[in-house]
Amino acid sequence: MLRLGILGLGEGRSTMSAAIASPKWDLRMICDRNEDLCRHRADEFKMYDYTTNYQDMLDAKEIDVIAIYTPDHLHAEHVKQALLHNKHVVCTKPFIDDLSKANELIEIAQRVNKKVFIGQSSRFFEPAKRQRKDFEAGLLGELITVESHYHADHRWFLEKPWALESSFKWLYGGLSHPVDFIRWYLPDIEEVMGYGMISSNGKTAGLRNHDTMHFIFRAKDGRVARVSGAYTGPIQPAQRDSGMTVILRCTEGASQADYHELRYSVTDKTGEEKIVTWGDKTLKHYFRFEGQSHHAGEYQNYLEYFADSIEQGFTAYPDMKEGVGTVALLQAMDQSLQSGKPVRIADILKEHHINL
Repeated sequence: MLRLGILGLGEGRSTMSAAIASPKWDLRMICDRNEDLCRHRADEFKMYDYTTNYQDMLDAKEIDVIAIYTPDHLHAEHVKQALLHNKHVVCTKPFIDDLSKANELIEIAQRVNKKVFIGQSSRFFEPAKRQRKDFEAGLLGELITVESHYHADHRWFLEKPWALESSFKWLYGGLSHPVDFIRWYLPDIEEVMGYGMISSNGKTAGLRNHDTMHFIFRAKDGRVARVSGAYTGPIQPAQRDSGMTVILRCTEGASQADYHELRYSVTDKTGEEKIVTWGDKTLKHYFRFEGQSHHAGEYQNYLEYFADSIEQGFTAYPDMKEGVGTVALLQAMDQSLQSGKPVRIADILKEHHINL
């Protein structure tokens, strides 16, 4: 069993549940600067080895891996310190918010020979896993285009003071999920063009940044893809439309993975049409807490995949370089929203002297 420490106990709650439920992991320590939250999580999971000082976790020789779920602007330093203390790293998405720090982190990880895995959890939901398996098995033929969206009624966010700060952008917190789906199937995105707006609900609340966005991507081989996000209005009933989905349109078939609804539909190259849903047992695996606010099941899936990569010596994706590439794409999207013009991802990477 790999020995795990978890930093950040908001989102890290799901990882605590995942590690405790997994036969591949031994949860040794948890950390958050909020001592009340540490005590709360300790009581919730009956796991009392906690600290409010990250250095305690870094110095703990019995910890092999640190899983990081802190605010985005802290990721780079927290990842750096974990690597310098000879720990493997799981870091929640988006990987970092400052690409000027990317080269240093890549160099350190290579020098200390430790793995960094980006917790892009939506890849590890059952419908997405099934879709990927069918695609890699050749059941759909060659990819023509991919499209994805994340639409959610997050009007409750507008009541949070931090959501009205200029630093808060749904582009990074929300759209990073469907953008990762696009890069999973079209990793060589060359250029992006997008438009966005603040909805009337967002304007009334005092929102500073776009809550409604649509983007078109072009890959180096000429294929195109699209992504959209809308976050401050009602959504369709789940029977009609998924809050998050990814659609593959291929030469011999097509498929759609609906994220929260645990629903997968496919027309394969034989012409057979299927709609697959998962039952209560699988739902309980993924949604262990109230509603769908935490997804411990997908975290367990990716933790076990990462454990296998450490033990068997293969690369777990998204790795650090893929995480950096996704951040570069998100920053290109952000620039396109501001300029109203297409932006090339290579220009973003060149600006920061990054060669992936």
